[in-house]
Amino acid sequence: MTEHHYDAIIIGSGAGGSACAYNLVQAGKRVLLLEKGGHLPTDGSTLNVQQVFGEERFKNREPWTDNRNQPLMPGEYYNVGGKTKWYGAALLRFSPHEFTADSDFQCLGWPISYADLEPFYAQAEQLLQINYFDNEPQLSRLINQITQADNGWRVESLPLGLKKEILAQPVEAKHFDGFASPGGYKADAEQNLLSHFLDNPLLQLLPHKDVTALLSDDNNTTAITGVRSVDGVCYYANTVILAAGAMSSPRILQKYLQQSGLDKTLPSAPLVGAYFKLHINSALLGFSLFPQRDVLRKTAIFFNEKFPHSTVQCLGWMDGEILSTQLPLWLPTFVTNALGARAYGFFITTEDGSSPDNHIAGNGGQDNLPRLDYELKRIPASVAEHHKITKAFKARLLAAGLLGVSQRMGLAATAHALGSMVTGNDPASSVVDANGKVHGFDNLYVADGSVLPRSSRVNPGLTIYAWGLRLGQYLAAL
Repeated sequence: MTEHHYDAIIIGSGAGGSACAYNLVQAGKRVLLLEKGGHLPTDGSTLNVQQVFGEERFKNREPWTDNRNQPLMPGEYYNVGGKTKWYGAALLRFSPHEFTADSDFQCLGWPISYADLEPFYAQAEQLLQINYFDNEPQLSRLINQITQADNGWRVESLPLGLKKEILAQPVEAKHFDGFASPGGYKADAEQNLLSHFLDNPLLQLLPHKDVTALLSDDNNTTAITGVRSVDGVCYYANTVILAAGAMSSPRILQKYLQQSGLDKTLPSAPLVGAYFKLHINSALLGFSLFPQRDVLRKTAIFFNEKFPHSTVQCLGWMDGEILSTQLPLWLPTFVTNALGARAYGFFITTEDGSSPDNHIAGNGGQDNLPRLDYELKRIPASVAEHHKITKAFKARLLAAGLLGVSQRMGLAATAHALGSMVTGNDPASSVVDANGKVHGFDNLYVADGSVLPRSSRVNPGLTIYAWGLRLGQYLAAL
């Protein structure tokens, strides 16, 4: 064994990568975790509205193109803990039926069932210390007005990866949804998984290590032996696990397939990058005549069986400062402050069906930039339902005295990027098998959200954690 040889190398420290590392190290395996970015500062800057939303200081700066060769800057985050540092802490399970195919909605099926993932959902919930919070007074009244006037709407408490102590920290309580918590009040991959092994010699975490290549046996290109980072250092392991996310992992594999010639022989090669999903999401602001004083706010989620592939989720704190980062600069401060004080935020999410034409291409854009090719016209059932639920919820808000204004999130909103290397039993229609191994390879696995065949109607974070934990346990037993 050389200095740089491990039982497993994991590329990416987000939900899937950190979860996989957790169960591997728990089982006594020596793991190297490579992260493209660094540790986030703890000086409070990750709670600063202007730096986070106005300047977008912490977001990806690497340019992409869309399928029309127009510039695109995806909203990715490269830091220890990945996007889990920035998510809204809503940690929901997918429903059992969302593991089966739905051809009418262009939804692929999983090769495993809900029951197969359930123990790892439970483990993730325990590690992330999920809590439920009471709805605050104004939200409680609004929920009653919506559900009592139309019994088609039902509401559930939102499971949150937040410590109860956040209620005594108003700055953190107002800045957890889309912000990174310097005080550790929000559950994330670094805080709740990796921190268990800070002093454990079995886990080596190396930040600022951008992986540029997979390495293989000279005599067997399907046996991955290690990786090379951008600084030229090579690391070797018995198993290599892609966990860089649905935007990056397929590009790493595409590059290797092209260089090795396996893109011409492996049945699954043409599907690497295909079936990309990111949800159809719209931000909806409900403006009231009266100031809104609730602080936490993000404590409830709405369902309506008329819209079986969609949900409406409350958003966190809204004020004039946050609102001003999304409105034209010429609007006076007193206007944005007045609007922000009367705004209540909602997030409308619709599952996007899987189209093979919605895909990630590693070098298919102008100037050889990576390309995100995603068109809503390829998933018409998803679009139709999203329009209907948005209209219906706006009507309920109006009846409750709030004027709703919505904006669909564009291609740059990749917080829920999924499905670019879907799991399945058939190498001709999927990239990864039911145990996370890339079809046709001896020891290459995928731990992140790119394996998800369906995006479901809720946030995917908990499911990615659960998949990573399941993969880690599986690999530990080999």
